[in-house]
Amino acid sequence: MTGAGRRSHRTALVALAATLAIQVFTSLAATAPAVLAPELGSDMGLAPKWIGVFVGLVYVGAMLASLASAGFIERFGAIRVSQVCVLLCAVGIIAVGLLPGSLAGLLIVAAIVIGLGYGPITPASSQVLARTTPPSQMALMFSIKQTGVPAGAALAGALLPVAALAIGWRETMVAVGIVGLVVIAAAQSTRRALDTDNAPGKAFSLRVIAARLQLVAKSPALSELAALGFAYAAVQVCLTSFLVVFLHDALRWSLVASGLALTAATAGGVVGRIVWGALVDHLLAPRRALCLIGLIAGLCGVTMAFATPAWPVWIILSVAALFGGTAIGWNGVQLSELARQAPPGSAGAVTGAAGFVTFAGVVVGPPLFAVLSALTDGYRTGFLFLATLSLVAAAVLHFRTPVAAIAIRQ
Repeated sequence: MTGAGRRSHRTALVALAATLAIQVFTSLAATAPAVLAPELGSDMGLAPKWIGVFVGLVYVGAMLASLASAGFIERFGAIRVSQVCVLLCAVGIIAVGLLPGSLAGLLIVAAIVIGLGYGPITPASSQVLARTTPPSQMALMFSIKQTGVPAGAALAGALLPVAALAIGWRETMVAVGIVGLVVIAAAQSTRRALDTDNAPGKAFSLRVIAARLQLVAKSPALSELAALGFAYAAVQVCLTSFLVVFLHDALRWSLVASGLALTAATAGGVVGRIVWGALVDHLLAPRRALCLIGLIAGLCGVTMAFATPAWPVWIILSVAALFGGTAIGWNGVQLSELARQAPPGSAGAVTGAAGFVTFAGVVVGPPLFAVLSALTDGYRTGFLFLATLSLVAAAVLHFRTPVAAIAIRQ
């Protein structure tokens, strides 16, 4: 490898490490309220299942911030924008921990602040990785970076219930926010190497934002990927938001055991993202992989819907891990394909616009799951809803994809 090649390789690894660490923290912060929903709800006088409304509000903020993020990324640089986003997530999660029960209504504001921080993370990282990653490794690198989402959720499921029992759920939330400040400081060392394509004087406006949405809407490939993201993201966030509450309330598992099941699902997501990314780089066409993911996730949703307290623990944990490997494992493949289909230099803009659609699914999914569960006085309908979303999205993509586009890679 030449000197230039070694420098390029080193830059790619720095980019991956920085974006992965940032993704892990923001995922941890966004997942924390759902993991501690039983404790939070009890203290705040809220039914735990309505954590879906909080999650939906997080992604309202994320949806809007994702759409507007490209202009800020182009002006200030992807790493600087990511640092500000981590700060917003830290402030929001600390606010959740400090709010007294009498001011529970202000959870709305905290949720939106967390969302404003969460939304631009993926467009910012896509801008960095699309510029530094070799084309032959695109799906794998994007998938590894996206393991930060389930990894953050896995850490939340494994650590936060134990911490809440040891020091209290409020103190745990504040501790999570402090971790964010450490991440901001660590990211500062990468700015000079990675924020090399920003244009400080570049203007942005609502007209520019609308043009980016039109770019996605006018491209069949991009619009189909965005629509798929809408469905799959709704399934993903409902799984990570309601699995703990479902196991705790419906199957009568302890909070710690329920958190470990979430860890199994999200660990499955970590493995799934890497495996699906590697398969797409070397064997499967992206759309075939995305269809298979939806099919398997749908079957897992049906299985979970009919689970009972009498089922052996190992079966539930196995289904949760497989569910996570698909319902959480899709994202890197979809993002790398968006980057491939985007016009040169516009990966961040396209990802931000498509992310607006994806986050819309996240906004709709948890509240709808919560309403269905409340109306039917149980979680079975909610999980059948997730199964239907997965199976319909996979079927639509399959029948809209030309045969040549889903052929196995040679």
